[in-house]
Amino acid sequence: DLYVRLVGEAVEEFKSGAPLEPVADIRVELPVDAHLPHDYIAGERLRLEAYRRIAEAPDDAAIEAVREELVDRYGALPVAVENLLSVATFRVHARRAGLTDVTLQGTLVRFGPVDLPESGVLRMQRLYPKTLFKPAVRTMLVPRPMTARVGGRPVLDVALLAWCREVVDALLEGLPRPTAAPPVELKESL
Repeated sequence: DLYVRLVGEAVEEFKSGAPLEPVADIRVELPVDAHLPHDYIAGERLRLEAYRRIAEAPDDAAIEAVREELVDRYGALPVAVENLLSVATFRVHARRAGLTDVTLQGTLVRFGPVDLPESGVLRMQRLYPKTLFKPAVRTMLVPRPMTARVGGRPVLDVALLAWCREVVDALLEGLPRPTAAPPVELKESL
């Protein structure tokens, strides 16, 4: 499978005359129990290959193809594997919105890079009170959701991924994708 894919990429690169653009890397560090258990895929090499295919999936169709292959080869998916595929699906969605970083930072979830117009900042403050927007570093820090307002626990696993997707959809969908940060000009004082 890897050989066929590499040959296909080489043929596409040759036809277009330019190297294929690699899929943008995105870091998602959230408390989600997402892994391939040793009792599901026993071989280390096979597990690493499955991780690689999931991480490199460029779209939802590729993730679904990996899902079908795992079910076909190893049987029904354990919850941790379903969670892993949910993380991969979220990564694809976040990548489409132009994000490269969705991480837990204390009691906040950090989204970056984010460029919000003034109307977007107002919307953010209305939908997610206590959210911090830092335009200088192009970061949005949204308070992590809790199971209840008083005495609740932090939301985990797939529920946290679903909430993160809602934040992306509510605040970032339809906006122009962030570009590289503009250079900072330093002025000398006399």
